[in-house]
Amino acid sequence: MTEQPPAVVSASKLGLTFQTNDGPVQALSNVDLSIGKGEFVSFIGPSGCGKTTLLRVIADLEKPTSGTISVNGMTPEQARERRAYGYVFQAAALFPWRTIERNVALPLEVMGLSQAEQAERIKRTMELVNLSGFEKKYPWQLSGGMQQRASIARALAFDADLLLMDEPFGALDEIVRDHLNEQLLDLWARTNKTICFVTHSIPEAVYLSTRIVVMSPRPGRVTDIIESTLPRERPLDIRETPEFLAIAARVRDGLRAGHSYDD
Repeated sequence: MTEQPPAVVSASKLGLTFQTNDGPVQALSNVDLSIGKGEFVSFIGPSGCGKTTLLRVIADLEKPTSGTISVNGMTPEQARERRAYGYVFQAAALFPWRTIERNVALPLEVMGLSQAEQAERIKRTMELVNLSGFEKKYPWQLSGGMQQRASIARALAFDADLLLMDEPFGALDEIVRDHLNEQLLDLWARTNKTICFVTHSIPEAVYLSTRIVVMSPRPGRVTDIIESTLPRERPLDIRETPEFLAIAARVRDGLRAGHSYDD
C-alpha cells in the first residue's frame, strides 16, 4: 500500500478567541479539516463566520488559541518563513507608484533574487494571468479585474504550491467575475496549485471547487464538507445543469442549517 503524502493543510480541533474591550469573541471553534495537494477548496458562510480568519490562521496572520494546524507538515509560522504560500487579498493592494511588473517583483526583491531570476519569474507569472504586454503600465491604468490578475501574479511569483485567496473577485461586476473564474480554473489546471478560496457566492464556490467547506455563523464551525462531482473541465454554462444545481442546493441547505446554531 502506497503511503499517502501529508496534507497541505491539516487542522484538528482548531479554535481562535479574540480578546476585545467588550470581552472574548470566539471566531473559530473545533475546526477539523484536511486539504490535499492539488485541491481547490472554497470556504463559504455568512459574514463574520470566520472564513477569512481561518485563511489568516493558515497564513500565520492570526494565531489559534486551541487545537493544532500544519501547512505542508510545518507550523504556519515555519511555512510563512519558507514562503510556502502566496496570498491574494480582497483588494488588489498594488502600489500605485510601481509599474505592474515592479509590483509583481516586490516579493522577489524581498527574497533577494537576482535581476535575471526576477525577470524570468515576472515573465512567467504575467503570462499565466494573461497580462503580457502590460508590464510597464501602472495600476491606475488597468481595470479592476486586471488589477486583481496582477495581484494573483504577485502571489504566484513566489512559486509556492499553495495559493490562499480571500474573496479576490467580490468587488467586481458579475461579467468580469465570471471571466476571472474561468481564468482561475484554467490557471489551476495548468499549475496544479492547491487553492484555498474564500467566497460569499454559492455559484462561485460550486463552479470553482473540488470541495466546498460550509461554515456556520460565529463561532465559525465546519457544518458540511461537500465533494464536487463536476468534471474538472467546466464551461460557464455548466452552472445550468441539474448536477450543478443539486450541489448548490446542498450548499444552501448547509448554510441554512448552520444558522440554526445562532443564538
